[in-house]
Amino acid sequence: MESAESPHAQEDEQFVQPKTKSRKRKEPDMDTNDISNPSAKRPHFKPLKAVTSTSSKGEIRRIPVPSHRYTPLQKDWLKIFTPIVENLKLNVRFVAKKRQVEIKAGKETEDIGALQRAEDFVKAFILGFEVDDALALLRLDHLYLESFDVTDVKPLKGDHLSRAIGRLAGKNGKTKFTIENVTTTRIVLADSKVHILGSYQNIQIARRAICNLILGSAPSKVYGQMRTVASRAASRF
Repeated sequence: MESAESPHAQEDEQFVQPKTKSRKRKEPDMDTNDISNPSAKRPHFKPLKAVTSTSSKGEIRRIPVPSHRYTPLQKDWLKIFTPIVENLKLNVRFVAKKRQVEIKAGKETEDIGALQRAEDFVKAFILGFEVDDALALLRLDHLYLESFDVTDVKPLKGDHLSRAIGRLAGKNGKTKFTIENVTTTRIVLADSKVHILGSYQNIQIARRAICNLILGSAPSKVYGQMRTVASRAASRF
């Protein structure tokens, strides 16, 4: 007597494994000469000039000059004019009717960032910095300008505001000079405005010290904190 086969055995005999298609993509035809010399067909573009980057006429920056800075500008005009024209290859002029300094990119201007650097240089001089200190903005890339008002830190009026400004300056400018020497910055006190020129990290240290003086901290305490922070920052680098 023949034994009947199980239905599972019949299914196994009828099962046929399907053929899987190869997933390997066909590689496009490539020229081996391009692989050996990849820079053969690489395009080379000429550096973009400052005039062509903005418009055919070039961009103009205008810096307004207050009346109390006319005499210093006239006295030091040659020191301001020379580095802008000879080094940055820009055109600069003072328009008496509009009371402003105009800076424009010329045909020989190659650096696109020269216009911004020249504007920062002139603006620093207009704010009250010496020409030699403001020239650092043209020579170095990591210098910045920061301005704030004493009343932004603490709302003061009348004699209280005058005493706060006096604490920032110190006797014969001793406090201001100490902050400048420790933080390697330059500070200008113009009425209730404070302008700081220096690197980003040094500006933060100087501004913190100035804010503590405005809030009423003793100068000796501020000196100690400032020297500690400045020494730590110098040791990191």
